[in-house]
Amino acid sequence: MSHHRAGKAAEPQPRKAGWLATGLLLATAGLLLLGVSVGSTGFDSVLNMHSDPQALQIVCEIRLPRTVGAWLAGALLGLAGAVAQGLFRNPLADPYLLGSASGASLGVALAMALFGVSPMATQWVARLGITGAAFVGAVLAVLLTLLLAKGVQHTLRLLLAGVIVGVVLGALSSLVLLLTPEIMQSMQSFMLGSTAFVGFSSCAVMAGIFGLCLTAAWMMSHVLDGLALGESTAQSLGLKLPQMRAALVAVLALATGTAVAQTGLIAFVGLAAPHLVRSVVKATHGRLILLSSLMGAVLLTAADVLARWLVAPQELPVGVLTAVLGGGYLLWLMHRGTGPAATRGAML
Repeated sequence: MSHHRAGKAAEPQPRKAGWLATGLLLATAGLLLLGVSVGSTGFDSVLNMHSDPQALQIVCEIRLPRTVGAWLAGALLGLAGAVAQGLFRNPLADPYLLGSASGASLGVALAMALFGVSPMATQWVARLGITGAAFVGAVLAVLLTLLLAKGVQHTLRLLLAGVIVGVVLGALSSLVLLLTPEIMQSMQSFMLGSTAFVGFSSCAVMAGIFGLCLTAAWMMSHVLDGLALGESTAQSLGLKLPQMRAALVAVLALATGTAVAQTGLIAFVGLAAPHLVRSVVKATHGRLILLSSLMGAVLLTAADVLARWLVAPQELPVGVLTAVLGGGYLLWLMHRGTGPAATRGAML
């Protein structure tokens, strides 16, 4: 009887996951329409785009790539969050845990200090310099974390190394800002997160990396399922944990570094997306990674649209909005006793 009940309880989960995915895709379509409609000129650009070349340019060359870019960056952060939480068996793990955010910040600060490149610049050479510096900084920070942790074998050592690297690189970024105060205003847009500078070339890069990371993470999702049962159980299943852990860390670093390079530091999306998915459906990591990607994409796109609409014709930094909304959501979960603090012990 108990087996029969368990089967009946587990049976609707794939269907529920399907409904959630459908809902997120429908939300994506709605947000895409909203994204090309909201901006400093309001709905006028969309209404007049057939007769006004300037309105058409605003919609197709500014709002459309920005909205698609926000979706892709959110998808990368949602995927990275699901991988990080599964890899470290900790619901408080987020994509920036291995020092990638601090490394990206230092890379951008050094690039601006050395070459005087501003995120406000529109030339593609300048943009390539900033995004390249952010990506290289993020990847080097992760490599430094791995070096300090002496590999990926010990999860706790890896976490501690990530915290140390994050603090030290953050301090170095502050030092660069103190020595070159003229870059402080330009640096602010990167630190607060923004999708305003995303073009179609950035979308193409993020789409390619997202496809690669999603495929790799999905193929290794059984490793995360094994780790969820415990280290010894995963080893008894015959999983090659050191190699698989290294590959998952590479996916985590690549997805996070790409998102941060294109949109700056956007908080809480990677942390909150897997929690929102788990609150709706219980899924293995294969489904969780896909659904978290969709959830992160919808969250960041919605936040981006909201950031443009709330104080139009001005706009809020989207990273500030996600931090306020995401932090509020997690505090509410903890108040209810169902949030990360309540579940941390079970997952560790």
